[in-house]
Amino acid sequence: MTSEESEERLQKVLARSGIASRRVSEDLINSGRVTLNGEVATLGDKARESDHIELDGVPVLRNPDLVHYLLHKPQGVLSTARDPEGRETVVDLVSSEARVFPVGRLDADSEGLIILTNDGDLTQRLTHPSFGVPKEYLAHVEGTPSRSAIRYLREGIELEDGVTAPAEVSMPQDGLLRLVIHEGRNRQVRRMCEAVGHPVLRLVRVRIGPIKDPSLSAGEWRKMTRDEVRSLYEESINS
Repeated sequence: MTSEESEERLQKVLARSGIASRRVSEDLINSGRVTLNGEVATLGDKARESDHIELDGVPVLRNPDLVHYLLHKPQGVLSTARDPEGRETVVDLVSSEARVFPVGRLDADSEGLIILTNDGDLTQRLTHPSFGVPKEYLAHVEGTPSRSAIRYLREGIELEDGVTAPAEVSMPQDGLLRLVIHEGRNRQVRRMCEAVGHPVLRLVRVRIGPIKDPSLSAGEWRKMTRDEVRSLYEESINS
């Protein structure tokens, strides 16, 4: 098979990737929103499997071997692919033929949403601090934080590894904090709350970027949709 035979019209590639219908994909190309290997694409362009295509700066996922799962991690389960001591990990909870890894970490005592995937690009975007993808937590804490404590959490807390970035913090009810952070330091939310005198009793991550799913109970998981994965890429660009 020649390289010419392996090429495919760009609008067909976009349609097959679930971006839009072929007709709408043609409009996207004509409007200059699609790039092919870093150059603005034009109608009539063809793409090979190895070519890099983006729509509005977001990579178009074409690799059928990439998988993305959303799991509600229970307490006591480790956020790692393998544990030398044989303890249960998040990978043990997901049935996948592909070799997947957790994106970031939730400490063993915490619970909530975590993504497992073999998508290295997305993993980099969700974990590297330069992208600043927000994560939202519900923290049940000892006592009732004062207004000044909440202000400190919002403005930044001095920890042993430096001052935290500004966070979104509210208190829906006494002893319950809702925090949105853009960093991923080890046990960050727990350390922030302890620093203002209100240790965490229970910590649940309820959102990763735009992704929420309150229907998932502890230990349950599901495949993520293409739209959800794309929304995570978009969040990494816009954060």
